[in-house]
Amino acid sequence: MEHEKHFFRRANLLIGAYLICLVLFVGILYDAQIVNGAEYLSQSTTQVTTTKTVESSRGIITDRNGKVLVSNREIYTVTFQPAEVADDPEILPGEGNTIHSESVARALLRLLRLFQTQGISWGDGLPVSSAAPFSYTFSDASAAQRTLFQSYLTDRGWSSTEITKATKLPLMSAELQKRYGLETSSALSAEQLMEEMRKDFGIPAGFTDQEARMVLGVLYELELRTLARNAATVPYMLAEGVSVELISILRDGAFTGAVVGSKSVRQYHTDYAAHILGRVGAIYDKEERDKLNEPYNAAREAGEDTSLYHHYQLDDQVGKSGVELAFESYLRGRDGTRVITTNQDGKITSELYSIEPRPGGTVALTIDIDFQAQVEAALASGVEQVKAGAEDEEEAQRMERVGGAAVVLSVKDSEVLAAATYPTYSQRTYVEDRETLNENPASPFTNRAFNSAYAPGSTFKPLTAVAALESGIITPATRINATGTWYYPGDPNSLARCWLYRSSRRTHGRINVSDAITVSCNYFFAEMGYQLGMDRLNEYAASFGLGEHTGIELGERTGVRHENQPGEDQSPWAGFGQASQEYTPLQLAGYIATLVRGGERLDVHLLKNISAYDGSSTIYEHQPEALSQVEMSESTLAAVKKGMGDLVTEGSIASDFADCIVTAGAKTGSAQVGELNANGVFVCFAPFDEPEIAVAVVIEQGRSGSALAATAVEILNAYFTPSDAGLITAPEGVLLP
Repeated sequence: MEHEKHFFRRANLLIGAYLICLVLFVGILYDAQIVNGAEYLSQSTTQVTTTKTVESSRGIITDRNGKVLVSNREIYTVTFQPAEVADDPEILPGEGNTIHSESVARALLRLLRLFQTQGISWGDGLPVSSAAPFSYTFSDASAAQRTLFQSYLTDRGWSSTEITKATKLPLMSAELQKRYGLETSSALSAEQLMEEMRKDFGIPAGFTDQEARMVLGVLYELELRTLARNAATVPYMLAEGVSVELISILRDGAFTGAVVGSKSVRQYHTDYAAHILGRVGAIYDKEERDKLNEPYNAAREAGEDTSLYHHYQLDDQVGKSGVELAFESYLRGRDGTRVITTNQDGKITSELYSIEPRPGGTVALTIDIDFQAQVEAALASGVEQVKAGAEDEEEAQRMERVGGAAVVLSVKDSEVLAAATYPTYSQRTYVEDRETLNENPASPFTNRAFNSAYAPGSTFKPLTAVAALESGIITPATRINATGTWYYPGDPNSLARCWLYRSSRRTHGRINVSDAITVSCNYFFAEMGYQLGMDRLNEYAASFGLGEHTGIELGERTGVRHENQPGEDQSPWAGFGQASQEYTPLQLAGYIATLVRGGERLDVHLLKNISAYDGSSTIYEHQPEALSQVEMSESTLAAVKKGMGDLVTEGSIASDFADCIVTAGAKTGSAQVGELNANGVFVCFAPFDEPEIAVAVVIEQGRSGSALAATAVEILNAYFTPSDAGLITAPEGVLLP
């Protein structure tokens, strides 16, 4: 009986608790749907979902040993976003556009005045002078800036004139002429433009001309972005790399419209290889953008997945030169998309990625940055030594334009181990040094190693020797009596003199091909050139890669082989490296590598491999490609190598090579430039018996190539005695600090 009482008591308690919960639930539903239903409905319907592009991290660049050469770092930025400015309730914004309001103009002017007091500069592309009386600056504007300005005028209905560098004043549109009460065609002056822009953007009447120009320049940039694409995804960067102190001022001072953000910029970890690494910059040109978008557009037209390709827009940061440009598609990565939901108060209620950003790949180059530094130092020393030899003030002035280049290739697979240009610069201090560098008459931005072509001089003679031997004109044992002056058959007025005869009236006498290479006899190779003829010489030059693309991934100059004009035969002079032929230091190094490799010409390359950003996989690894084959017997190669080896051991540069720690073969060259100057050219390989590297050095106005021997020896010694830092190894996929 007692048990039944306890049972009913517990049952009643449970039923009571259930009823209480039911009443509470009904009460909550009543409050949500009846009492506050309208409010909650309003909140649910005012949720705003936006998407933002999340820029991917650009891939890093390393040397062959994994040492990081270029990476990324985050910097603070300041943008101006008109949507963040709360409009003054007493002021009506123009046409409902947040850019066109007095409150926006006032907030922007306050921010710009702060920048002025902090010494922070900003720029805009509005082609109007910065101070009154206003005038157009079309001649100073870039082609992209002129095109954008033309689009802006057309969009506002003010003018449709095509703006060029030579344009003085654009013509008013018919509508604008009518507004001004003009019956005939009239020009739109810069002063009139500024007045129209002041009205259009709602610039307060109290702004001075100077203040109005400052503000209008920024608002113009913002307007351009609304014409191009959503301004929210392409903010106008007022300032980059700002200090924490400025950020504190902005936040404490309630500078409405100023938004502090961050962005990734390239960080350089070396002062060397500036011409190889290159730079990144914004896309300002429509043609550049369209070219970069070709893979994306092709995939879209074919109905393929376009997510594998980046869709470039104006202002995107892309590679502009060097490795940054050559491997843009690998370094770029894939941008992500973030979906952000906010309520009516602007509070973020959810945030997620619809597409995860994917960083760019790691690009490993073939260069050894420590060896690159040593080659650059050796080249700089050699060039400065030549410049110091100026005999008078006139020559010293000419020497201000002098530069040089040095290239070192692996004989095994034509990898670029080092490629130096002098004068050079540092990517680390490029921005600070740019003005000074632009004023340097020696053009430090020119990549002389890949993009400057020079007459080969006597360094061409080993090639002529190979052609003569393989064509059966001579054998290694054939001797020719070099009498000092070679006369073109049938024309006693057409002649070529040997350097020895010119300097001392002596001759080389009876010599074979190896001797001729060692003593660099012009007579011998003029005769070989004559018997070979220009066409056959050019065939061999092309097979050795002279005047051809080397395969290098960066831009290069192909050089030029001499082509006879009707009734002309320059083959004797071309045979010893003169005539109008010109080749790059890169091609000369490739030619020597091909020679000592036995005639197989491989593609020259800077890219070793590309791996995923996390090192989990190898995306690409370079495999050598044979571009041509020079048929060459062992006896031919031995005879040519002997001549180059004897030059080092007992020839004119034996004393320079006395300190060389490895056996080598070499050839000097002196290429005449005008009446007074001659470029010094030098090629070599080492070790002699089993060559590992091929080297080419050119110093402008370096006179005799033998003056470059000391530079070459310094390079060889640096390679064959690497520093301890160069011996650091790391497991596969692990980067060194």
